[in-house]
Amino acid sequence: MQNRILSVDIFRGMTIVLMILVNTPGTWSAVYPPLLHAQWHGYTPTDLVFPFFLFIVGTSIVFSYRNKPSNSGAFKKITVRALKLIGLGLFLGAFTISVPFFKDFTDIRFPGVLQRIGVVFFFASIMFLKFNWKTLIGIAVFLLIGYWLLMTVIPVEGAVSTLERAPNNLANWLDVKVFGSHNYKPDYDPEGLLSTIPSIVSSLLGIFTGLVLTSKQEKKATILMGIGGSLLLIGHIWDLFFPINKALWTSSFVLVTAGWANLILALIYYLTDTKGVKFGSVFRYAGANAIILYFLSSFISKLMGLIKVGDTSLHGWLFNTVYLHDFMSMQLSSLLYGLTVVAFYILLAYLLYQRKIFIKV
Repeated sequence: MQNRILSVDIFRGMTIVLMILVNTPGTWSAVYPPLLHAQWHGYTPTDLVFPFFLFIVGTSIVFSYRNKPSNSGAFKKITVRALKLIGLGLFLGAFTISVPFFKDFTDIRFPGVLQRIGVVFFFASIMFLKFNWKTLIGIAVFLLIGYWLLMTVIPVEGAVSTLERAPNNLANWLDVKVFGSHNYKPDYDPEGLLSTIPSIVSSLLGIFTGLVLTSKQEKKATILMGIGGSLLLIGHIWDLFFPINKALWTSSFVLVTAGWANLILALIYYLTDTKGVKFGSVFRYAGANAIILYFLSSFISKLMGLIKVGDTSLHGWLFNTVYLHDFMSMQLSSLLYGLTVVAFYILLAYLLYQRKIFIKV
């Protein structure tokens, strides 16, 4: 495709590869700490992955819609795509191998990764078409500060608000009230209702980066480095008052993750688009079919966990038979399993790319 920025494709591919890696260890009982989410407050490299994807969704919106008219046809396409993403996410949550191949209604999880991507894509795309960049900055600031005040000021059932995992945490309380048994956990959901508000800002910040990349500005890598460093600094200062937390998708978390995204994208942009360094083709293949790779990896992983082999699952049997050895630690065996899964999907992405098959949701 003409006028594509290579670094954006590489960044998207790196993100989807990391998503697959952290989601498919050989066993969850033995995972290296950087490949696990933070217990609650704080963040690990794994906590960067999902916000990176929402960030690059925003950047991609600029490339996809900057020359599109703001009319009913564009809104219809955006709505249809968002509903497809939400539908795929609901399918992943509902599917089981027992006839009739869907869980009981009460056991189906409503929120989820693809559902959040769909909702965020919808609102970020509409905002991009309807408002200029100055208004978008105002919206982003309003949403982040508003979320901070909601989470820290409003009492919950007569109790003072808390940011801990507790009944008087507003986001957790709302998810339980609205979704009930349809949550990821009985007391909260990491892709819950209220925390979707700041996650939209993760995509809006990606839009600002997309505007820089499509502008006539010189030294774009330097500009992105400056934006990234500023967001990191503000986010870590805000962490003192509103802790960085992925499960709650706190405002400080939004800024810190977008800061890292800008810094990493700036480096890739400098190497590939500015200096012409041959780098990251393998990630470019994955980035070209990112959503379908994520869906397939999630679906197949779930399928392997459901299929029984003796007293374990197909996943457990494969890990225990092929990867578990006395001369390797359990953590290393678990990582090698995950890397094998990643290699399989990279190969699939390469084959699709070579045949010019790009599956759009």
